Amino acid sequence: MADNEPLMPPLGASALLLDIDGTLLDLAPSPSEVRVPPGLATSLSRLLSRTDGALALVSGRPLGDIDRIFAPMLFPAVGGHGAEMRISVESEAVASRAPPMSVDLIRRFAAIAELHAGILVENKGYSLALHFRKAPDAEQAIYDAVSAVRADLPNAPIEVLPGKFVCEIKPSGFTKATGVTELMSHEPFKGRRPVFIGDDVTDETVFAIMPDLKGLSFSVGRRAKGVDGHFPAPREVRAWLSRLLDDEQAAAE
Repeated sequence: MADNEPLMPPLGASALLLDIDGTLLDLAPSPSEVRVPPGLATSLSRLLSRTDGALALVSGRPLGDIDRIFAPMLFPAVGGHGAEMRISVESEAVASRAPPMSVDLIRRFAAIAELHAGILVENKGYSLALHFRKAPDAEQAIYDAVSAVRADLPNAPIEVLPGKFVCEIKPSGFTKATGVTELMSHEPFKGRRPVFIGDDVTDETVFAIMPDLKGLSFSVGRRAKGVDGHFPAPREVRAWLSRLLDDEQAAAE
């Protein structure tokens, strides 16, 4: 259970916005090794129905990767840190004014992995992530190398996103917050009260806009500044989502 848990609006008036890694799913040594626990996809599908479609996964992962993880189920989603969006299960995925990273930038930053055999490169198209969960001692060397590339390309419109054992580089101009803001302007999300749950530094942009959207926010693992509640770990998030369904069912009886 989240501490300082506020009174939730009815699911019929809510928009559930959920980060994936470290929030819904436990972190793994590499992004490809995460697993969806039994029952989670079913709970999300039921919540999607109870909110009349106003549930979305909000992730740094590209939409194709999100779909692979939760296959065969599909969900509305904001992917690539706001670069991609799918408003409903039936709609086509669209890019949200976000150009993919240039081949030259990808090549330069991917070469940083040569610093250590444990560094994993993940090319997301709209961004590139350097994972060092298997090489935690390489963190400073990675950030120093990223800074050197940026110094060599001072006019490149890029930004660096630090995270849990990951350094991600993406074009500037879009974030999870810009993606969520765009999503909330469309039906069935429009006019609802958003409830966002996230765990990492990249989720802070969304935490920051929740008051403007009259929404609620929860952090996972760490107690982020300005949130309405906190979950110790993803398993508590999953239990809370199941409890939302149970409470809604009980209220209907």
